[in-house]
Amino acid sequence: MKIKTSIIGVSGYTGLELVKLLLSHPIFELVSVCASEEHQELSLLHPCLKDIISLPVLEADFEKSLQGSELVFLALPHQKAMESVKKLSHNKDIKIVDLSADYRLSAESYESYYCKHLDKENLEKAVYGLPEYNRAQIAKASLVANPGCYPTATLLAILPFVKLLDAHQTIYIDAKSGVSGAGKKLAQTSHFVTINENLFAYSPITHRHSPEIYEQLKKIGKIELKTLFVPHLVPLTRGMLVSIYARLQEPLDALEFLEEHYANEPFIRIRKNCAQIKNVAGTHFCDIYAKMDGHDLFITSSIDNLLRGASSQALANANLMFGLEESLGLPQIAYVP
Repeated sequence: MKIKTSIIGVSGYTGLELVKLLLSHPIFELVSVCASEEHQELSLLHPCLKDIISLPVLEADFEKSLQGSELVFLALPHQKAMESVKKLSHNKDIKIVDLSADYRLSAESYESYYCKHLDKENLEKAVYGLPEYNRAQIAKASLVANPGCYPTATLLAILPFVKLLDAHQTIYIDAKSGVSGAGKKLAQTSHFVTINENLFAYSPITHRHSPEIYEQLKKIGKIELKTLFVPHLVPLTRGMLVSIYARLQEPLDALEFLEEHYANEPFIRIRKNCAQIKNVAGTHFCDIYAKMDGHDLFITSSIDNLLRGASSQALANANLMFGLEESLGLPQIAYVP
């Protein structure tokens, strides 16, 4: 039996990735796509979809456009997403996966880094959608807050070690992302002339994903740790590499420890050598490598920022919410060469 599915916010990169994933999904049937402005046809908005799918792009008028959907993906900017959730949450038959930041943080942190929160009632109900650590809660949820790309790569790398960390030491997180993470909106920093043959940090220490990493380490890991997070933009279309520097209370075999911790997780791959973006681009995998020098720990993890960092993770969450096999429709073959 098919589950009618809609995407609100189909014009961006993550919206397009959701379309591509849903086209090959055996259960979720894409029946409606919406954007801030009405378009005649989805393939005019995304020319790569010509002769693949024919679907009108509707304005987000919930009464007319959702067509009885049971599942809605929100690929909207922050604030716009919570406005949609407030309208949709009155319908108890709809499950929502929100790809924005609107339900990832505590109200206090959200209002410090973003804007005034308009839906604190649903904020209390939202489940943080990191399947490896919140699988049971996601399965019961009607609203899932899909994690950010940087927090996904960081948390999957550091959480196995969280009980072994020296709580008095700062965790240093050096992260690098492809330009698609900045979205479609034109900006000086993502202009070809700026990013080509270039590499630079942006929003060091104050980036909006910093509080998300800190709060989830505290919530999932049950420990309060000081983190210093610095993201960088690199001249790649997609992909993300995160390097983490920490100190453990005692030395151990870091790779063996990771392999035991993630032994039953099919989309976490422990590498014998450093993780590479090329091996995960186009997939749902997170590749992790770790090495120790005495008490000092180095971890590196890599994901596709548009997939595991956004759209395929949203699909994994939706699978769990509907009692389906988590891996259903998740991409596994990397874009190599």
